[in-house]
Amino acid sequence: MAFWNKKETEFEEMAEAIEAQPGISASELARRLGVPTSTVTRRLPSMDEAGIYLYEDDKGGLWPFGKRK
Repeated sequence: MAFWNKKETEFEEMAEAIEAQPGISASELARRLGVPTSTVTRRLPSMDEAGIYLYEDDKGGLWPFGKRK
């Protein structure tokens, strides 16, 4: 089992928050989810492996690319 399978619920929650507010910063996302900013930034690379694609702009805003099925 891939690591991201254990965190799928958390990844979905993050993705939903980003889709609800495109361009949200990692720190604001962390605040909304009630987790440290380091948790959000640590999860971002694994989300790509899980098929949840995000884009980070030059100002640190997170944007959804879509989801692989």
